[in-house]
Amino acid sequence: MANYVTFETPKDLAEKVYNAIEAVVRSGSIRKGTNEVTKAIERGTARLVVIAADITPEEIVMHLPILCKEKAVPFVFVPTKQELGAACGISVSTATVAVDDIGKAGKQIEDIVASLKGLQK
Repeated sequence: MANYVTFETPKDLAEKVYNAIEAVVRSGSIRKGTNEVTKAIERGTARLVVIAADITPEEIVMHLPILCKEKAVPFVFVPTKQELGAACGISVSTATVAVDDIGKAGKQIEDIVASLKGLQK
């Protein structure tokens, strides 16, 4: 587990996150990539931030958990950047995703955020 990963995400929750991202892509909007995600957090538009746990060098995403805590934005770690990219509907991997507009995935996002409350330190 990388140093920036502050908690382990259960496999079933990671699957829910991937499914929710797929649903948001169809009916809402997301931001992909660390720069776009950082801007979304700072602007207050991010509803949920998803960070891949297999990023190297980890300095690319190390600031995100801290920034999310400062701005009270829920965040979750998923195992791989490849699966995260696939959930976004792109053929390349992505380190991070921010959900801006939850679209029709509101209930899924709420369930994920509720599950995270017990995991985050």
